[in-house]
Amino acid sequence: MTYQYLIVGGGMAADSAARGIRDIDKKGSIAILSADVDAPYPRPALSKKLWTDPEFTWDQADLATVGDTGAELRLGTEVLSIDRDGKTVLTASGQVFGYQKLLLVTGLTPSRIDDDGDAVLYFRSARDYQQLRALAQPGHQFVVVGGGYIGAELAAGLVQQGCEVALVTPDPTLGGSQFPAQIASEYQKLFADAGVHLVTGKRVCSVRKHEAAEVTLDDGTILQADDVIAGLGASPVTKLAEEAGLTVNDGVIVDEQLRTNDPAIWAAGDIANYPDPVLGRTRVEHVDNAIAMGKAAGRIMAGSKDSYTHTPMMYSQIFGVRWEAVGTLDSSLATTSVEAGDGQVVYYLSDGKPVGVLLWNLPGRTDKAVTVLADPPEDLSTAIS
Repeated sequence: MTYQYLIVGGGMAADSAARGIRDIDKKGSIAILSADVDAPYPRPALSKKLWTDPEFTWDQADLATVGDTGAELRLGTEVLSIDRDGKTVLTASGQVFGYQKLLLVTGLTPSRIDDDGDAVLYFRSARDYQQLRALAQPGHQFVVVGGGYIGAELAAGLVQQGCEVALVTPDPTLGGSQFPAQIASEYQKLFADAGVHLVTGKRVCSVRKHEAAEVTLDDGTILQADDVIAGLGASPVTKLAEEAGLTVNDGVIVDEQLRTNDPAIWAAGDIANYPDPVLGRTRVEHVDNAIAMGKAAGRIMAGSKDSYTHTPMMYSQIFGVRWEAVGTLDSSLATTSVEAGDGQVVYYLSDGKPVGVLLWNLPGRTDKAVTVLADPPEDLSTAIS
């Protein structure tokens, strides 16, 4: 079977790409080959809304990709290789699918630690959410490993379900590698006040599980829990592209139209290393980028002459505090903060120029942040209010 548009990967970028194709080409054949066992769903909800909004349940999370676009969706389908000359892909089951145009949106794979093999739940997919949700009963003891986006959101979600939660992070203060000291201190206090046991400045060396889980830290301390969840970041899934001879360097290298070094193959979402008009060449692992870039890739594959010019934002919301950001959040950079209403704007500076903007409790201002990064004013104090 040969398709006009073949999409490898089944996340939000795949859904958006199919919709982008349909914006321009109403009838061209589309197939989505997904290693996942669930149809495309809003991944951020797995650590955010499904824990915090009792009216939002899993049965509301289907993005209706097939119904809305007519794409053929093949779940549980792992693609092993690409034959660029023959314009085909080979799956683990031995099936061969042809394409006229191919889009790679293979996403991320979670970073792992030394464990027994099933002693740690590496939180990434809908099935991981469903497994964790079943465990999340009042009094159940969890160790959450990692204080980044996923780890922090899960710790918050679990403690609000009445679970006992210890959160292990290498940062001396939770969020300290991203946020300036004053905000990191405020951020950490939110967790402490909610009852999360914070284990800061420590790394997990190993996890073993018999009847209970034992988490060994780098100072020899052992934490015990019923279950261990890891949110340690992730790496782009680029082996397929690399083995096909596509250019890979911290992701799949693409041009302004998201095309790889093969004119019949595009890449988008978490794996795409692209030239951002404001941030420079970068790779972004956030939902705003997945949706916008997937949509752009689909439209371009279907004939649009546009380039991808969107500069994406990132966000998190924990214990009623929402923060949004654009660009680099690195607390080792010089920063300058401006009070704005009930929130703050933090500018991260390199050579005196802003390279990142944090909007703490200031929702809906990321467009202004992009403008500041693109054309910094001399006076930052009133640039965003």
